Amino acid sequence: MDRNSITGLVLIFVIIAGSFYLLQPSDEELKRERQLQDSLARARAGIEHVDQDTTTQQTAVLDSALLSGPFGGAIQGEDRVVTLENEHIRATISTKGGRVKSVELKDETTYDGQPLLLFEGEQNKFGLFFSAAGKNIATNDLYFATDGDNIQVAGQDSASITFRLSYAPEKYIDYIYSIKGGDHNLGFTIVTQGLQDVVAPTESQLVLNWEAALSQKEKDMSSERQRSTLYYALADGEVDHLNTAKDDEEELGEKVEWISFKQHFFSNVLVADNGFNGGKVNVYSSVDDHIVKLFSANLRLDFSRQDINTYPMHFFFGPNQYNVLKAHGYGLEKQIDMGWGPMKWINRFITIPVFNFLDSFNWSYGLVILILTVMLKLVLSPLTYRSYVSMAKMRVLKPEMDQIKEKVGDDNPTLLQQEYLKLYKQAGVNPLGGCIPLLLQMPFTIAFFFFFPNLFELRGESFLWVKDLSTYDSPITFPALPLIGMDHISLMCILMTVATLLSTWYNNTVSGAAANAQMKYIGYFMPLIFLFVLNSFPAGLNYYYFLSTVFTFGQQFIIRQMVNDDKILAIIQANKKKPEAQKKKSKFQQRMEDYMRQQQTQGNKKK
Repeated sequence: MDRNSITGLVLIFVIIAGSFYLLQPSDEELKRERQLQDSLARARAGIEHVDQDTTTQQTAVLDSALLSGPFGGAIQGEDRVVTLENEHIRATISTKGGRVKSVELKDETTYDGQPLLLFEGEQNKFGLFFSAAGKNIATNDLYFATDGDNIQVAGQDSASITFRLSYAPEKYIDYIYSIKGGDHNLGFTIVTQGLQDVVAPTESQLVLNWEAALSQKEKDMSSERQRSTLYYALADGEVDHLNTAKDDEEELGEKVEWISFKQHFFSNVLVADNGFNGGKVNVYSSVDDHIVKLFSANLRLDFSRQDINTYPMHFFFGPNQYNVLKAHGYGLEKQIDMGWGPMKWINRFITIPVFNFLDSFNWSYGLVILILTVMLKLVLSPLTYRSYVSMAKMRVLKPEMDQIKEKVGDDNPTLLQQEYLKLYKQAGVNPLGGCIPLLLQMPFTIAFFFFFPNLFELRGESFLWVKDLSTYDSPITFPALPLIGMDHISLMCILMTVATLLSTWYNNTVSGAAANAQMKYIGYFMPLIFLFVLNSFPAGLNYYYFLSTVFTFGQQFIIRQMVNDDKILAIIQANKKKPEAQKKKSKFQQRMEDYMRQQQTQGNKKK
């Protein structure tokens, strides 16, 4: 680089540096610009601007366009809260949005003993959407006015309070909240006055938006998420829900009677007396580890071009306790998952009435589950007896079946089955006689799989070392294991598994050679699988399965003392001596004979 080039670069640097210095704004100009930007920002947010030079003077700085627009006077205001309270709920209503800001269930606490708030925080929204004067109005962001104060009622008392969003002296929206003693309801009525010329003429409906972020309330977040979703009821009484396992949304084109933001043991329900004219509902997961799920509903309300429109509704904020929900009406109890098919009817019409009867004695729930198990086993004992007797018949026939197998061999399975069927027919034995009674008992076993995890009464109830029967007991905890994520051991689940393994060993012992090696291994393998599957299930469910296995073992032991293999063999030999015409053929035997005959015919044709 020559001397002229260096001189040119130096001059360019001096010019640039000088321009930055000479053209920079003064302190006074910077101050004025900051004040202008702050004023604009605060005007857009609708908040008050506090003068930086004095802490005693406050002035509202608002954009004139906002103030002159529809509901411009409600852009700013005082965020004041009013509490409505009875024996069960404490609802906090905010003047900002006129919405329910939070709800506390006074009778309940979270798993760690904190006050149970169904929802709270700015993630929760509630209000009307509509257009007016070319602008989109969201009442959740506007300030309502009220002259009311805190309300507390009990017994037969009731009271109400009105929150008003004013457009003009004779044009407004009222939110009327009411509460009475002794229930979990919060009355809510929307009244529009004089808005027929305010709401955009192209709109025939208002949209009621409700959003909520529901926080963790139970010990097992994973289980709580699996049992939390949005439910809704159509006008014909049908109750349906969104997916529980993943994010889901649905457009509801029919009339909707109510929607519910349901968690595992608690629900936030909005019931419309005249129904909603459809809408869109969503449920989705949250990145916040303390939020169970996020819920959203945009529901349509018909808007008539008349002076007054009234929309009567009410909220239900309460537990998912079957009797409480059923007493409330509207089919809210259908939110509780009692299973599908026969399991649902068993739980609704048998298990719940029996459980309620036992619960009326105010016994501990450990004792209630014990008695419930005993009653079920006694009712099903005839099926257990028939199953055992049928297996005993197969056991005493096993030596003859081995002789047939040795004679026929394994090369012709069709012929082997035909010979077995001849033996069954001669002996008067149904090979499925032991399976059918077990299959008839299966719906009851599966029904309890749905019943106990959704049984609100077990929540927070202790028994022996278990602190809460509605969730898993974890006397042993450790860092989560890779892949399976297991971080605890449930002692109640261990007891259930050990009892099942012992019962399996006993059954294999008494069945002797009747059970092949593969079935024996499956019998031992399945309880070990359930050890991992049920480890995080409620202790109440594992306690029931433990008791059920123990009592089944006891029944089998007693029946074994009552059933004499020699007598069964004598009866079988007597059946063999009866003429063929006197032997009753079961439907199973008839179908098997027809099947074998068909297989043999097809085999002859191929030859």
